[in-house]
Amino acid sequence: MNVKHLIKQSYALALTFCLVASAFAPAPTFAAAKGKVLFVASNMLDMGDPEQHDARNNLWEYAPPFHIFVMHGYEVDFVSPQGGPVEFMMDPLGISSYAIKYENFLGKAGNTLKPGQIDPAQYQAVYVGGGYGTLFDVASDKELMTLMGRIYENGGVVGGCGHGPGGFANARLEDGSYLVKGKRVAGFPNSTERSKSWAKAGSLLPFLVEDQLRKNGAEALNKETLADKHAVVVDQRIVSSMFLPSAALVAEEMVRLLERDDS
Repeated sequence: MNVKHLIKQSYALALTFCLVASAFAPAPTFAAAKGKVLFVASNMLDMGDPEQHDARNNLWEYAPPFHIFVMHGYEVDFVSPQGGPVEFMMDPLGISSYAIKYENFLGKAGNTLKPGQIDPAQYQAVYVGGGYGTLFDVASDKELMTLMGRIYENGGVVGGCGHGPGGFANARLEDGSYLVKGKRVAGFPNSTERSKSWAKAGSLLPFLVEDQLRKNGAEALNKETLADKHAVVVDQRIVSSMFLPSAALVAEEMVRLLERDDS
């Protein structure tokens, strides 16, 4: 059994879980009945190396979470460093296909907003998916880093999966401190990055996710510190996971935080 088959098998299991859960969820709605969620995506296509290693957004880390938020009555907007269309890798399977066909996923992703067009007061949550591009342009965009910090300080929830937590590792709060400082955060682990050829064992990347989280004060969790490599970690209002099969589960946990009874 090859690696690609194992990834697809794990993803299929996650999709089965989410489809069962969705059967008991409210019918899809495109109105902002409960609030708005901001999806942050990358404009990158490749890593800028001669071989043009793929740096597009990972569809499986964006479309399933998009579906979860829409099913729970939230409106989703996309933002990217440059605005306009963003591109995805991976085939549209299961929930991804449904979100594309019925929920206007590609319509939103094909018309992303620019950071300057975003009013953080309008959003209850922000989500960053994976794909390597996030580490190149999202993580270095100061406007986006400020927006994420503002949404969090306004009482919002921040979530990410895979390389996504690397996209908010540099986000700052109003006092200048890092959003992740002092919080437990999971992201694509160093050990996996260094064992894969996708970015030449990480040598093409501006930083490794785990390293950057730890550098900015987070308690970076990995396969050695989590009993389940697909676990979703919740610390205060930050929700994170290491690998793509958990992307929809990150969104589910974010919804729980948004809808919990604080009375």
